[in-house]
Amino acid sequence: MKRNTIAAQLYTLRDHLKTPEQIASSLQRVRAIGYEAVQVSGLGPIDPVELKALTDDSGLQICATHVSYDSLKNHLPDVIRTHQLWACEYVGLGMLPEVYRNSKEGYEAFVREFSEIGRHLADHNLHLVYHNHDLEFVRFDGVTGLDLLLQGASPQTYSLELDTYWVQAGGASPIEWIEKAAGQLKVIHLKDMAVDGRTAVMAEIGEGNFNWPAIIEACRNSGVQWYAVEQDVCKRDPFESLAISFSYLSNLC
Repeated sequence: MKRNTIAAQLYTLRDHLKTPEQIASSLQRVRAIGYEAVQVSGLGPIDPVELKALTDDSGLQICATHVSYDSLKNHLPDVIRTHQLWACEYVGLGMLPEVYRNSKEGYEAFVREFSEIGRHLADHNLHLVYHNHDLEFVRFDGVTGLDLLLQGASPQTYSLELDTYWVQAGGASPIEWIEKAAGQLKVIHLKDMAVDGRTAVMAEIGEGNFNWPAIIEACRNSGVQWYAVEQDVCKRDPFESLAISFSYLSNLC
């Protein structure tokens, strides 16, 4: 991991990204923290050309995104044009649509559809990635949904975008899954897990209980290219949370 591969997942700042003016200010603050890249997610309405100009002005690279499944299925040419404009290789889906979640057959149908979308993106030198939560650890005949998703992953279709917190919340080991997905894991979401009373909560990197040196080493060995810091829920100002996480990760570079 190098410092310039640590990205801020902008969903963390979604309450500060509702207008183009807020987006411009927030990107400047993200760059001032030390981040050199962002993952685009959770922004209010903004023209893609304007966003590209704002990220360029801020000195930030767009390394990945999250887009809706409707956009992937029904507006793929627009998705392709936007990502080419942004020089952004990784096109992400943030969550499995509910219709596919309740059976092995549902997962298998999703894998077929998602793979076909991934093939179209690959034709344009773009790569599709799937971001997990804990729901993918439901078992069907002894096999988890995430196992079914990993089985469909390939350089020609899609790769996983593992989320350390949600893997642990699903009762699995982030390190084991990083190793298991080696070669099919190019973008990872980093968030820590702490305990508040008897409840697991999201925390800044290094402020919770994960073994981060071991996690980062596993990522290096598995071929991860981008390390996206995301904290869905912050107990302090989210810019401060991003700064704490960046400072900790920088010391592991």
